[in-house]
Amino acid sequence: MPKTLTTLTETRGGKACAAAARRTTRAWCAAALAGGWLFAAAPLFAAEDAVYALGKKLFSSVTPPCAICHTLRDANAEGMIGPVLDEIKPDEARVAKALRGGIGSMPSFGGSLKAEEIDALARYVARASGGAEKSR
Repeated sequence: MPKTLTTLTETRGGKACAAAARRTTRAWCAAALAGGWLFAAAPLFAAEDAVYALGKKLFSSVTPPCAICHTLRDANAEGMIGPVLDEIKPDEARVAKALRGGIGSMPSFGGSLKAEEIDALARYVARASGGAEKSR
């Protein structure tokens, strides 16, 4: 609860301290707004977690699994054919492009995965490898 002007007056021996009241009110309002934003954003974070979880699941379950060829610490994958994703740190766009069209010996997943699955897998790889930070 914020301190009111009355409370501040009482704690200052009967002398009103308007500046302290304004600072306290501003701090309380900022905290309330931040709390409201976090509360409102909670469903967005939950949706992000669901997309990330889907991508992580797909990394090991698509046919052929990404984990057979690629190394990615977060997925406990130690593939020896494709690039080490933790080293190249691809961003989402790069991963999505490779998934849709294939690249080198990597097959295309454009015909076997839905667009939202490709997006989830791209998001997972980019975040798990550290590539998501490069695109910001």
